[in-house]
Amino acid sequence: MGYGLVQVKFADGSKRKTLTIMAERTDETPMGFDDCTEISRMVGALLEVEDPITTAYDLEVCSPGLDRPLTKLEDYTRFKGWEAKVETMIPVDGRKRFRGVIKAVKGDAITLTMPEGFDADVTFPLIRTAKLVPEQPVQTPVNKPAKKK
Repeated sequence: MGYGLVQVKFADGSKRKTLTIMAERTDETPMGFDDCTEISRMVGALLEVEDPITTAYDLEVCSPGLDRPLTKLEDYTRFKGWEAKVETMIPVDGRKRFRGVIKAVKGDAITLTMPEGFDADVTFPLIRTAKLVPEQPVQTPVNKPAKKK
């Protein structure tokens, strides 16, 4: 269909279970509402025929967004130079949480340049969760007219 799978989650909500499919276009153009609708219709029809989920659930299709999860090793190569938050399953060099710029990927090792000025190496199999850090918008002062005295 021209889409890549980013992440699939099946979770209990307060009232119903939700199957969430996060996808992106393979041509790297931004996902739109029509893309999500197309995926939802196709996947919904396949799920109706195959019926792999026996309980009631809602189907949700979304795009990765600005804080995109990094779920595949290739994601780190693709987003080299971007800032990421990474959490590991076990401590690496005494810590489980890292926030730094993706500097390099060699084999299954990801190098992050930390704000403290050092590089941290984390192996992909140890990563529990990771996502890009959205760029903060630049705050510019608004010029207000001077108050009349």
